[in-house]
Order: sequence, then C-alpha cells, then structure tokens
Amino acid sequence: MAPPLALGCMRLSTEPDRADETTAVAVLHAALDAGVTLLDTADAYGWDDDERGHNERLIARAMSAWTGDRSTIVVATKGGLTRPDGRWVPDGRAKHLAAAVESSCRALGVARIDLYQLHVPDPRVPLSTSVRALADVKRQGLIAGVGLCNVTVGQIEEARRIVEIDAIQVEAGLWHDQQFLGGVVRYCIDHRLRLLAYRPLGGRKSRSRTANHPVLGAIAAEHDATPFEVALAWLAGLSNCIVPLPGATRIETARSIARQRTLRLTGEQIARLDELCPAAGRIRHETPAAASVQVSARPDVEIVMIMGLQGSGKSTMAQQLAAQGYLRLNRDETGGTLRGLVPALDRALASGTTRIVLDNTYVSRASRAAVIQAAAARGAVVRCVWLTTSIADAQVNAVSRILERYGTLLDADQLAAQKKRDPAVLLPTTQFRYQRDFEAPDVSEGFARVDAVPFERRIDSTHVNRAVIVWCDGILLAKDLSVDPSRAAALRRYGDQGFRLLGLSWQPEIADGMRTAADVDAVFARMNETLGLAIDVEYCPHGAGPPRCWCRKPMPGLGALLIHRHRLDPARCIFIGEGSQDAGYANRLGFSYRSARAFFESGG
Repeated sequence: MAPPLALGCMRLSTEPDRADETTAVAVLHAALDAGVTLLDTADAYGWDDDERGHNERLIARAMSAWTGDRSTIVVATKGGLTRPDGRWVPDGRAKHLAAAVESSCRALGVARIDLYQLHVPDPRVPLSTSVRALADVKRQGLIAGVGLCNVTVGQIEEARRIVEIDAIQVEAGLWHDQQFLGGVVRYCIDHRLRLLAYRPLGGRKSRSRTANHPVLGAIAAEHDATPFEVALAWLAGLSNCIVPLPGATRIETARSIARQRTLRLTGEQIARLDELCPAAGRIRHETPAAASVQVSARPDVEIVMIMGLQGSGKSTMAQQLAAQGYLRLNRDETGGTLRGLVPALDRALASGTTRIVLDNTYVSRASRAAVIQAAAARGAVVRCVWLTTSIADAQVNAVSRILERYGTLLDADQLAAQKKRDPAVLLPTTQFRYQRDFEAPDVSEGFARVDAVPFERRIDSTHVNRAVIVWCDGILLAKDLSVDPSRAAALRRYGDQGFRLLGLSWQPEIADGMRTAADVDAVFARMNETLGLAIDVEYCPHGAGPPRCWCRKPMPGLGALLIHRHRLDPARCIFIGEGSQDAGYANRLGFSYRSARAFFESGG
C-alpha cells in the first residue's frame, strides 16, 4: 500500500496572525482535494489552554463540509502537552491522557480516533505509565492506533513491549539529521513502522534556505517544480515508511504539497541532494546488516569513546590514556561542538595516528553517530567505555571538583558566571537533564564493543580525620532556635575520642531577607556556648524552590565541603539526622548514618 500524503495542521491554529476559520477550512479542503489522505493535529494546537482542541474542531468542521470520500481520510491527533499561558508543558499522567482522548473525540466529532499519539514523553512520568494509559483507551475502543512523538530508539522499544505501536513522529528533513544519526529512522524502516516526519522543510527559519539553495533550485527548474516540492520528494523517496508532514496556511501551499508525488528524481539528482544530508544518504544505501560496522579493517587502530554523565570520571580516564600516548580529542579543551571534533578525528586517522580517545558526554545516539561513521570511513571502529556512575556519585564528584578548583562552594550567580569559561563547573540541574536525555550505548550503533565500567571512589590518602556530623535543624536547634543542652554529653564523648564535631544547617531566611548572616552566626555561637562544645557549622543560605546551588540538602555540597576542609575519611564519619532524606544523604557521601533518636537515647 502506498504511504499516505500528509498535512500538518498545527500552524492553522498556532500562528499569531492566523487566518479566520473560513479561510483555514478552505486550506484544508484544498489539501484534501489535492490528494492529502492524512491530517495531523493535536489537542494543544491553539494559542493557549483556553483554546484546547481548536485545531481539532477546525478539522471536524472541514471534514463535515467536504464533499469527497471521508472514509479515505485518516485523522491523527495527539495528547500529553498543555498550554498554560501559551507555554508547552508536558503532562503524561494516565489520568490526563484518558481525559484528553475523550476530549479529542468530542472535538473531532468521532467515536474513535484513527491514530492517537503521545505528543512528548513527560520527564516527570515514567514512559511506561503514559503508554499503558494509551493501551487502556485502545482496549476501550476510543482509538484505533497508538503513536509516539519525539522519542528515541530505546523509548520506542520500551513502548512496543507494552502495546503495538503504529506510527512514530519526529522531526526529520534535509536540514535536520538528528533522527537519521540517532537511529530512529533506521529503526522505523527496519521494523516497518510508519514515520511521520514533521517540519520536513526545516520550519520558518529554514524557508529562505530552502527557497534559495542552488542545488534545490537547479533540480526544481529541471522539473518545473519548487525547491520545497523537491525537498519533500527527496525525503519521501528515502523509504516508503517515511511520510513527510509539511504544514500549510495558504491554499496554493496546500496544493503544492501533493505535487511531490509526481516528481521523479533521477539517481544523479538524488545523489546531489544526499550530499546535503549525508546521514540520510547513508540510510538510503544501508541494509540492516550493514547499518553498524562489525569488524575493523585496521586492527592497529584503537579509538576509545569514553561516555557517562558529567562528573562520572571521564576526564580522569582520558588523562590516563593520554599519558599512555593516546591523542585526546575533547570539545571542552578545544572549544566548539561535538561535531567539530569529527574533522580533527578524520585528520588524525589520515595522518597515521592509531590511538585516540574522546571523552565528552555523548548523551545521545545522534551525538555518537558522527564519530562512529568518521572512523568507519577510515576503516576503523570505536570501542565505547561507558562509565556507569550513579547520579549520586557524580554529584559528589562535581562538587569535589569545584572545591578543588575554588576552595569553596559557589552560589548560583557564581556558578552561572564560571561555567561559561570552566567546563568543570556544573549547575545542579545539568546532571538531571543528562539523565533524562541519556540513551544507553549499544553495539548496534556500530561500536566494536561496549565496556560498562562501574564507579569506584578513591579516597585521598591524606584524608585521615574522623567526625560526627549533625544536621542541626530540629536536632540541636528547635524551630524557635532554642538549644537542647541534654544532647551535649553524647557529642562530647566522641569529641574526647578525637572525632571532630561538625554541623550542617539550612537557613533560607537569609535569602528571604528575614535574617542576616551575622544573625545566623550568632545563633550558632549561642548554640555552642549552651552545649559547651565547639561545633564547626556550615549552612546553606539559599531559598526554597528548584535546586540552584549545590549546598542545599539533598545536594551533597555541604558534606563534601566538610570532607574537603577537614580532610575527612568518610568511612570513619557518622552523620546524625532524622529527616526522610538523611540516610540517602549520608550514603552518597560515604558516611555512616545514625538517626538522632537512636544516637542520643543510647548516649552515642
């Protein structure tokens, strides 16, 4: 069966200066009359949440007034995005999706939706939860097919274990090669999954580029076509699994979309276009068996790609290999982009360099593909070393690196300023973003092999001191900042044995302007006087909300600062707390954990 001719309908509802509904319906009718058989919409296509379902209702109106055979038209819609104040905010909760499907049925005026797609994975909700919700509404008969948008190969495979997936929608086209490099297009072709390629012409920003590109213009002139029609015909010709999904807001554009079907590009023309997007060109000529490099024609060459989240230890391993004679290629050292390293890799291989190490994050398959392909072009393969460091350990590493360089923790403004010139400086959110976007490496990408290396923390041999570390808030200090002197004896016993007595606290009142740093210092001075002890206290002065500093628990900054400043051996330290986060906090820093009640009731 021939793939459908498709139209993306979003811009009819989201443009700031969108046409009136009568004109929009005329555009849809022009597309249907020209042969379009798939209309793609979403409940979120409108200006904001108050317009939820606007585009769906527009399609329903156009379909009811169209005189053609409506049974030949497939309407695909999506759910899982909301539009508060015009923003795009994911909501992949099962409850939201179930309600969204019912709302879309009402907006489209149908009892069952032909194809319902998850608009985007919600980072706050497991993908499996969202997919099971769609599987449930499919069993109820409200949708005929399930699709996924903006997903990776791993996410597609996870979803397919739950329910049959009928379509994948991602951005792909002449000017956007991420999904070609990332393996999604190859995966869909190999598994005969329909791939709806949105923004196939690059969107508004690429309109001038497409219209004025000399190669597109020359080929268009040979066919009495437009450069846009040529670009669509090229994309559709990659595979009959690929369905370009261009948008239109004018009648003439809607009619133009259909003309891609009549273009018959020659082999020579296709080759010229493939040169504009080499990653797509490789898709055209690859077979599944050839999609990944299996053997090296140059067994003398050792190319190592070290990957893992920020703070996982990549730099340390790369420096060790560099000391053994490997050429190190690192974006942070040379500036530029990951792709900018590829020419340097190619030059090194061409000049006879046989040992090379690359050690940036390489979070996605797409980011890794260019390196693998450049190596393969020189008859070599890449070995992947995947540092499987947990985010907890990586957080401690990131903070420790800051402490080693600056001697203290940096606040949010200092972090933002320093990270522009120092790649060792990370914002607390950076690692969470990596974890959300990470695609695990696999030999199917073309690696010779993937070596997973677990993290092993090495303690500085000069760190020999031990300490009892108390979370002061609610333990030594009550809410009214009064001190409980009865707890002094247990702490004094440890102090007499040579343990350092240290304290941690959170003082958001400083950020709120309700207390000064001098006020807080006076509180802890009074606490020490009441207890008759010398407890060295470090505190976070920052406010509540998403973490912008490393010092607010559960971020490990303050604990790492104590380790650094007092040269502590974490394995010989005791952390005393009573909050729900405290045991995990102690564990990530390598401290033993004791609950405050157990510690003080037993006398330590």
